[in-house]
Amino acid sequence: MRIAGAVLAAALALAAGAALAADRLVTIDTRPGVKVSYFWMERPDAPAVLLLLTGGPGGIGYKDGVPTSPNFLIRSRDRFAAAGYDVAIVGKPTDHEDLDLAFRASAEHVADLKGVVDKLRADTGKPVWLVGTSRGTVSAAAAAIALGDAIAGVVLTSSITQAKGPYAVEDLDLKRIKVPVLVMHHKRDQCDATPPSDADLIVRGLKNAPVRKLLMVDGGSGARGDPCEPWHWHGYVGMEQEAVDALVAFVKNPQP
Repeated sequence: MRIAGAVLAAALALAAGAALAADRLVTIDTRPGVKVSYFWMERPDAPAVLLLLTGGPGGIGYKDGVPTSPNFLIRSRDRFAAAGYDVAIVGKPTDHEDLDLAFRASAEHVADLKGVVDKLRADTGKPVWLVGTSRGTVSAAAAAIALGDAIAGVVLTSSITQAKGPYAVEDLDLKRIKVPVLVMHHKRDQCDATPPSDADLIVRGLKNAPVRKLLMVDGGSGARGDPCEPWHWHGYVGMEQEAVDALVAFVKNPQP
């Protein structure tokens, strides 16, 4: 029995090592003269791909073969993969150092994301969900509006609702989104661009989404630093697993 247990443990370790070894950076052409890279984590028998769109300037902190950004979605990537999903983490295009809100709502950015979505669908044959956080919610919403049924659904976490210019999520043409949408927010988010009281503005704008859900979560611990940065409630600090579980539950079974 001990031998059998040791063999099983070795097999599991080998499988985990193989999965980790397969994780890699993929670079594609998206627009003339422009390339976009995404960190690709493919998992056996995954039912869908979660395309993660980070906030801030849009970088993933790629170093020594892995993303190192502390952004909520990026630091939770292994949790999404452990839930059985393929994960793609999109970085910045080669022609932009800072993905500000105006660029995230632009046709150029949507073209970049379309290129990534098209490749993921062609390579895997699986549905693709857009998952954005903070500034990444503008990216996710803009892409969902443009891509239609090329995507399976959208998750918006810590959504931007206060912005200079018409680039807050609720300012976009949300009625054109016709796939399930989860709007998830932390009740204690103190970032001035993402007040929890505004989250319902997004849900009300999703007039044609077949399923739309507002989920206010609470919990976590250790909030510190800038309230708009990853290690505060804005970034679901101390409750990463709970946030991932809630997000994945909606992806598995979209219900209001």
